[in-house]
Amino acid sequence: MESWLKHSGVSGLDDLELADFSDTGRGVRTLGRFEEGEKILTIPHGVLWTVEHAYADPFLGPALLSARPPLSVDDTLATYILFVRSYGSGYDGLRRHVEALPASYTSSVFFTEAELEVCAGTNLYTTTKQLSRQFEDDYRELVVRLFGQHQELFPRDKFTIEDYKWALSTVWSRAMDFKLPHGDSIRLLAPFADMVNHSHEVKQCHVYDAFSGNLSILAGKKYEPGDQLFINYGPIPNNRLLRLYGFVVPGNPYESYDLVLMTHPMAPFFEQKHKLWVSAGLDSTSTISLTPTDPLPRSVLRYLRIQRLHESELAIIAPRQSEAAIEKISDSNEVEVLRFLVESISDLLDGFGTQLEKLEEQLAEGFYSPGGNAWSAAHVSLGEQRVLRLTRKVTKDLLAMVESGSGNERGLLSTLPQCAKCEKVSVQLMRCGRCDKVMYCGRACQVAHYKEHKAMCRVTASGIGSERN
Repeated sequence: MESWLKHSGVSGLDDLELADFSDTGRGVRTLGRFEEGEKILTIPHGVLWTVEHAYADPFLGPALLSARPPLSVDDTLATYILFVRSYGSGYDGLRRHVEALPASYTSSVFFTEAELEVCAGTNLYTTTKQLSRQFEDDYRELVVRLFGQHQELFPRDKFTIEDYKWALSTVWSRAMDFKLPHGDSIRLLAPFADMVNHSHEVKQCHVYDAFSGNLSILAGKKYEPGDQLFINYGPIPNNRLLRLYGFVVPGNPYESYDLVLMTHPMAPFFEQKHKLWVSAGLDSTSTISLTPTDPLPRSVLRYLRIQRLHESELAIIAPRQSEAAIEKISDSNEVEVLRFLVESISDLLDGFGTQLEKLEEQLAEGFYSPGGNAWSAAHVSLGEQRVLRLTRKVTKDLLAMVESGSGNERGLLSTLPQCAKCEKVSVQLMRCGRCDKVMYCGRACQVAHYKEHKAMCRVTASGIGSERN
């Protein structure tokens, strides 16, 4: 594959090589020294897998254009990959890339039932079950809309549901997404670059030039010869990493739990409440991410306050929609909301197949083979349970304050650890190393808040104005 890529104009390959690493598996090793921000690899537009190139193919393109409705981006790219793999001639270069792809994947849709049960109760478990059913539905539809209409191009023995599942997983695990200047986005696969593994410890360093159509990989940190090259996929929790990419990051700082809040349309006063949800930037079914840095987003409380409104409260609040979406409505409403939330989160935690303490014990004792599917599933469950327990703790603290009559919600939240910049509530914050007074949810907020904070920080750090003996 590398000789074809060099012939196709890919630059930077002489300073890189494919290698196997004990912790990440197949990846890319640097042969030279690179400073942070330096361009390492450039792949020209003509070598990339894109929807544009699929439609431009003289054989595949007309068939794709005939599909009604048009195929999704992912289905188009998956079909393109299978089409190239199925043809023996005319696609020599692209076929070399396909031949270099993994024969199988470790994303959660390929887990056995026993492996998946390790993370029962998680978002991942539910989503994976849904995806397994969706694969079958989408494949049947693809046969009707495309494969069955052009059987000479898509022989059934090379376009089975297992082939489709493999190709779609290839797209999910290896595609890169970029925003274009005019507001659209592009999804593409880049040969060789798709072998670079992820690390959240490097800066995001893959760049698409919309003018030339070329993709470049920059050094996200300083590299010495022999180091593994990394790119940063973004702040992705383990449940999504395992579902799309087939791996997890132990101790992932971006863990999350997607809390689904929903109300049936036949519920009392649904229409009035729906208008209030819309005014608050929500919907009757809202999915809100809980994270270690923001375990109880204000949008959760806003949604539930509206959901728990009684008829008498609605009559008062409806004319003041914008105010109702922001602040506490009443003590009784707030208590009802917080009690419901504590009970609901406790129910969610009880639904996990293996409780947090047992999982921690099993992982510490090597009960699961490190790097295996069950081990990865255990880490997903561990992360989601920790987030939910943190949310329950923050909610219980708020409930205790409301029941003791300690003021409105904004005041209550401010008594809990809170980021000085974004105001997210969390018990996992970092303090300013100089004054040891203000706290931040991360480096980005600390840097953004520096101009505002520096004067107070200097005063506090120097002791000016403080009491002295």
